[in-house]
Amino acid sequence: MKIAVLKESAEGETRVALVPESAGRLIKAGQEILVESGAGSAASFADEVYTAAGARIVADKAALLKEADVVLKVGKPTPDEIAGMREGAVLITFIYPVQNPDLVMQLVTRKITSFSMDAIPRISRAQSMDALSSMSTVAGYKAVLLAAARQGKFFPMLTTAAGTIAPARALILGAGVAGLQAIATARRLGAIVYAFDVRPAVKEQVESLGAKFVEMDVPHGAEDKGGYATEQSEDFIRREMEAIHKVAKDSDVIITTALIPGKPAPKLITEAMLKDMKPGSVVIDLASEMGGNCELTQPGKEIIAHDIIINGVLNVPASMPIHASQMYSRNVLTLLNHLTRDKALNLDWNDEITRGTCITHDGNILHGPTKAVLEAAVN
Repeated sequence: MKIAVLKESAEGETRVALVPESAGRLIKAGQEILVESGAGSAASFADEVYTAAGARIVADKAALLKEADVVLKVGKPTPDEIAGMREGAVLITFIYPVQNPDLVMQLVTRKITSFSMDAIPRISRAQSMDALSSMSTVAGYKAVLLAAARQGKFFPMLTTAAGTIAPARALILGAGVAGLQAIATARRLGAIVYAFDVRPAVKEQVESLGAKFVEMDVPHGAEDKGGYATEQSEDFIRREMEAIHKVAKDSDVIITTALIPGKPAPKLITEAMLKDMKPGSVVIDLASEMGGNCELTQPGKEIIAHDIIINGVLNVPASMPIHASQMYSRNVLTLLNHLTRDKALNLDWNDEITRGTCITHDGNILHGPTKAVLEAAVN
């Protein structure tokens, strides 16, 4: 089976879907790995390292796509890349199908079997394939470093000849993978950390990392079966905002990570809260790709409003391409091993991982949420 690794085409994307280590493991298992020339260069993986692992470097993307049985990417494919793939080939990448119905229809037309890394089921045996968690780990860590670099204060308490410096106060909104990593990083840097999440079940995890959990009465059903937060009533949202406001006004740093699958990011930091914060405070909005948790966030831009720095940073994992690529590559490798047997694809549609991750196959949409969105658009 010929597995192709494409060079990412999106602006600012530095990751690569398969690093040389993972390529070498697939080659030892009997697979043939083709790598587009320069695919790993932005992540510090030179063509020569892939060649040393046994991969074949191909300079012509069109020729590579025509030859490939399986195509690996990080970002969503371009229309030209889809058009260049062989009919019936397999694509593994981040598709975000609910947000990209036109892309899904292109895959259907070309009869591409597509697997989306953002659709990996949240079950125990799929944890090693969970690329969303891997990338969230990177984002949560880097967000705190970005905040520390822009904050005009030390994070830890310091006792100096010039007197004692009080530690910074950080508020983390959302205690998923990104939030927990942000908590851990801020604590390692010495900040006093508060964390808020609508799911009471995460309180123990938050406190185990040394942070203080911002509590409020939460109704049943605050999270879905996958562990994600769900939408709440207007009364609950009002009380939620009051609880956040009390802590936000004394915070030097706020990291926001709150997302609801398939929905715009909830607005948790209002302009009124920003006005109450201390001048020079920093907000890093990791939910900016879905509109942002902060009311004034501008995705992809850093702005200053009411003397508060608000960073709507996008694609944070691409700012740490070496480890982000290694983690993503291991996720992809595990999924590939799950989907293959005796060097060939073996798609078991009764398997929850295969069925849940597959978006399109043989000209049909298999992913339930995506199919519902497209059917609703037609009706």
